[in-house]
This record gives sequence, C-alpha cells and structure tokens, in this order.
Amino acid sequence: MTMRFLRKILLILALATVATAVSAQWQLNNDESSVDYVSIKKSEAGELNTFGKLKGVIEQNGTATVIISLASVETKIPIRDERMQSMLFQVTRFPEATVSTVVDFARVKVMKLGESFVQPVKLRLSLHGEEQEIETELRVVRLGENRLLVSTIRPMIINADDFSLGKGVEKLREVAKLPSISTAVPVTIDLLFEK
Repeated sequence: MTMRFLRKILLILALATVATAVSAQWQLNNDESSVDYVSIKKSEAGELNTFGKLKGVIEQNGTATVIISLASVETKIPIRDERMQSMLFQVTRFPEATVSTVVDFARVKVMKLGESFVQPVKLRLSLHGEEQEIETELRVVRLGENRLLVSTIRPMIINADDFSLGKGVEKLREVAKLPSISTAVPVTIDLLFEK
C-alpha cells in the first residue's frame, strides 16, 4: 500500500466523520421558526414585531444555540425597521443576538412521535454587547423522526435597560414624538429543528 493511497483513505475517513457529525446536529428551519416580541407605546398600544432571519443548531449533547439577525427586524413599517436597526440595535456594531441553553437530549432520544415535555432552563442572551441569564420554561415536542419543536411556555420579559438599550428606546420615542415606549418587552420563541 503506497503512502499516497493511505492518505486518500485517511482523507475519506476524515470527511465521512465530519459529515456524520454535521448530520447528527439538529438544524433550525428559519421558515418555520419565529422570535416575536410586543412593543408597547403610549402605555396602551401593543404592536407585534418579529425577526426574519434566524439560524441555529442543537448538538447531540443538547447544547442549543440560536443566532438572530437584528437587521431582519420586521415591524411592518419600513421607516420604523430602519430606525430600530440604527437607533436601537445599532446593527453596524452589533449585528446579531445569540441565545444559548441546554436541552435535555436524553429525554429527546426516547420520545415518541407527538410526545412532549416541559423543561425549566436558563437561557443565556447576548445582545448589544451585554449578556444576561433568563430563567424560563421550554416545551419540547417530537413532531417526527427528524423534526423537533422548541417553544417558550409563556412570554419572557426582556428589559431594554439590562442590555444597554434604554438610550435607543428614548431616541425612538423622541423621533416618533410618543409620550412613552415601554422598556419591558414580552418575547416568545417558536423554533423548529430538523436533521
């Protein structure tokens, strides 16, 4: 056996190992997933907003990471989207938010189609140069052999001031000539993973 032939075999084995490792991950389906939040202005008017571009993965050890493109914020009003990107999120400096946690994959592996469980978790949210831990509960549902839905049970309350976003909220309030915009924001997640 020549050295050249041996190198080819090793390369094929290495590529096969990488391919197996990648296929073992659960990849987020952006089109069937959502991260939504409600902004409240004038103390009474609530508006549902979302993010259009998400990517994420759950590793076989249960480590889950979701990356949110802040430039994909969608409020249904283009000028407001632009203001959110520049004045609030400052997407040129902070283009993404990252959410990470650990899902109980020992339970996932034994779930049957249609089964679900609720798991208390600590989500680590990195946003606008700040990082905070948020306690919540996730519902994990086995939709199919290769489909897994992970959702919040109830909205999480994210405070803009915890992520140095308070000044941005104030700028938005001033430019829109509003009496108030709440800095406490209810957020829900509904994430479909596939492999």
